[in-house]
Amino acid sequence: MELHEYKDRYSTADVSRDDAGVLTIRMHWRGKSLMWGGPPHQELPELFNAIASDRENRVVILTGTGETFIGLSDGPNPLADGRANATVWGPSIWECNRLVDQMLAIEVPMIAAVNGPVNAHSELAVLWDVVLVADHAYFQDAPHFPGGLGPGDSMQIVWPLLLGPNRGRYFLLTGQKIHADEARQLGIVGEVLPGAEVLARAQEIAAGLARLNPILLRNTRHALVRPLRRAVADDLHTGLALEAIASMSAREWNRFKDEGS
Repeated sequence: MELHEYKDRYSTADVSRDDAGVLTIRMHWRGKSLMWGGPPHQELPELFNAIASDRENRVVILTGTGETFIGLSDGPNPLADGRANATVWGPSIWECNRLVDQMLAIEVPMIAAVNGPVNAHSELAVLWDVVLVADHAYFQDAPHFPGGLGPGDSMQIVWPLLLGPNRGRYFLLTGQKIHADEARQLGIVGEVLPGAEVLARAQEIAAGLARLNPILLRNTRHALVRPLRRAVADDLHTGLALEAIASMSAREWNRFKDEGS
């Protein structure tokens, strides 16, 4: 697949590539910070698949828009409220499996330029090879356990892997925010920078990488993500199924609570 076939296809991401082969993805929603929901859930797996299929890409940068990398809307969550049945969950599970799988299938170095807080789908930042964050950023898994959902869409894999089993479970069960400086101390991110400098630093690193042997780039990326791909293959689908079952039980649980009161 060639760049012109996919770069203008998506409503939640602007895509461009320079002459050195550095592809930049800027996530957004109508020109403002991306709020997670159906459109990025549907589009980003397709975008990652297209990027993975384009051999002209030599490095990939992912960043956000405005002050937030990925945020959440204030409205009710039908998944947490138990208003999504198996017919709704079916495509959602399929999309989420593809989101992580296609991201890890990209065979070139990947740099996350995290321009602000990450409230949801933090794998889109912390599973990249080089993670650069703005000094006002933080990481939180807000929509899952704190919001009434099981952390099954790779959060149960990613955070215990990054933090260790006990710290990872604490992070997921308490809704903890890990701010930029602490994230660096914990080994989650590579550099903390003023917000205005994050993308420029990502571009600097990408330019250096893009000058290297492309087979070296691809084979190194492939070697680095093999453990992640094995972990995802083992546990992602099961985690999503458990998340869906817990979600579908919420309406019955809420009715039981109301009757008990």
